[in-house]
Amino acid sequence: MASTRTGNRRTRVHVVSDVHGNARDLARAGDGADALVCLGDLVLFLDYADHSRGIFPDLFGKENADRIVELRTARRFAEAREFGARLWGGIGTDRAAAIEKAVRRQYEELFAAFPTPTYATYGNVDMPQLWREYARPGTTVLDGQRVEIGGWTFGFVGGGLRTPMRTPYEIGDEEYAAKIEAVGEVDVLCTHIPPEVPELVYDTVARRFERGSRALLDAIRRTRPRYALFGHVHQPLARRMRIGVTECVNVGHFAGTGTPWALEW
Repeated sequence: MASTRTGNRRTRVHVVSDVHGNARDLARAGDGADALVCLGDLVLFLDYADHSRGIFPDLFGKENADRIVELRTARRFAEAREFGARLWGGIGTDRAAAIEKAVRRQYEELFAAFPTPTYATYGNVDMPQLWREYARPGTTVLDGQRVEIGGWTFGFVGGGLRTPMRTPYEIGDEEYAAKIEAVGEVDVLCTHIPPEVPELVYDTVARRFERGSRALLDAIRRTRPRYALFGHVHQPLARRMRIGVTECVNVGHFAGTGTPWALEW
């Protein structure tokens, strides 16, 4: 259980997102904190900075990874899907089974690295159906739910909205909005994706707008949490901004930085 502040004792929470296989730094991410919060994307399918890392190059090699990154960056998603389909057809194996096997290897290492206590929600590249198998005592998985940490209420909404990328945990706008509504008024609203604000959803390296949530933006304006924390956009135009009284913070691309964002009160 997370500690509750008593007397003059302060509470410190470390927050990470977009871990993408960085188990080494994840094992130290909770050092000095009362709790770790993880906003998802544990899996590394393809590293856009180093095309030799991830499930895709492990299966198909770096040259093919270079090509699919080129197509996706140019937003030629239909060509990227056709290219991927040809690669899968060439190795003659069950795609879903091969991906699940690789994801399981990553989850085994990553969940073992979580400190106690950890509060986690899913990212858009995660496979929620597997989390219950790997979450150990001390790791609480939340999605459309709330928890109290140090006297503050934290709400969690995982996953992403549907895109041409077709990542594993993308859901419809109405389903996502229902989870936001279920969380209600909280001190800290924790999501994987950002609210739909251009400065928060534009990736300056990928040179594209990622999908943010209009329902999340509306909830921030309506319920006025102290903080709205998220990840998903690795190199955002703006890492933080205030919406009304709410401090909105992209907690960072943990796979690249290895450093958690700290919240203390």
